[in-house]
This record gives sequence, structure tokens and C-alpha cells, in this order.
Amino acid sequence: MVTLYHAPRSRSSRIIWLLEELGAPYEIVYVDIKRPTGGARDPRNPNPDGRVPTLVHDGRLVMESVAIALYLTDLFPANGIGPTVGDPKRGEYLTWLAYYAGVMEPVLIARASRPDDAAQVDRRVTEALSKAPYLLGEKFSAADVFLASIMQFQRSFLPEAKLLDDFLARVTSRPAAQRARQRDAAV
Repeated sequence: MVTLYHAPRSRSSRIIWLLEELGAPYEIVYVDIKRPTGGARDPRNPNPDGRVPTLVHDGRLVMESVAIALYLTDLFPANGIGPTVGDPKRGEYLTWLAYYAGVMEPVLIARASRPDDAAQVDRRVTEALSKAPYLLGEKFSAADVFLASIMQFQRSFLPEAKLLDDFLARVTSRPAAQRARQRDAAV
């Protein structure tokens, strides 16, 4: 049985719709969430951040809307709501799910969000890099690849700061970054 931890009029509403489209057997546990208008973290919600949607299936926790959608469409393939592995449309399907989570929703929400969101990102990144050469401290990680990639694409996304310029120069001078740039340009 699939259990959806759900707060009405939230992002988990779309998971109910998806479960219905899939014809999947499920139960809903209604929980409270923290909202701008009030509410609090519900101790019944197994999500460590107290967010919804949260899914539990066979004792396994699945969080984040896109991960839940992919999990459910793979678990219940009969209605064809999600192309299965091997389907020619699978790549496009995965691309749209990732595009939604990584691009579309953040951009659309940013239009309506507080104006201090960008400042918060700026502070978080500059604070981390003011303490160490990489986001995780002294050790380079994939997180640095992601930060550098957005900075390479559009440096103006983050504030003008020597420590950010130094970070970008440091990570893009790595041999792997150089090889990647060559391969990228080889097209």
C-alpha cells in the first residue's frame, strides 16, 4: 500500500491527482505543514523537513514531487502515465521532470517570492566560500561543479566579489574542467 502524507492545497495535491490517474491503491494521512499563514511541523509526517508530498511504500520513504512522480509511474506502469525504461519517450519524460524541478518551478515561484531570496542565496554562497576554497570546505565536490557551471553560464547571477571570481578561476582550472571544456567545444 502507498501512503501519501498530504496537506490540503499544497504541492501534494498533484500527487493525489497522479495516484488517481494511475489507478493506484493508496491512503492519505492528512498532516499540517508550516505555511506563511501559520501551521507547524506535524510529528506524524515522516519527512525530516516536515514537508509534503511525502510518500511511504513498503516502509521506504520517497520525498520530492518529481521523485515521487517517477517512483509512482515506475511502480504502476499499466496506465502509461510515465514512459518505462526502453520506451523512446523515456528520455524526454525524464528531461521534462528534471526541467520542471530544476528550472520551471523555481522561476515561476521566484516571480511571486520575497525579494530577499536572491540575497539569501548570495549570502549562503559567499559565506561558505569565505571560510574555505570549496562549498564543502577543503574538498572539491560535485556541488562545486554545479555552482561553477551556473557562474560560467551567467556570472551576473551572483554578486561581484573577488572570492567568487577566485573560486571560479580555481575550479575551472582543474584538469577535468579543462578537458570538459575541450570536449564541449568539440561539437
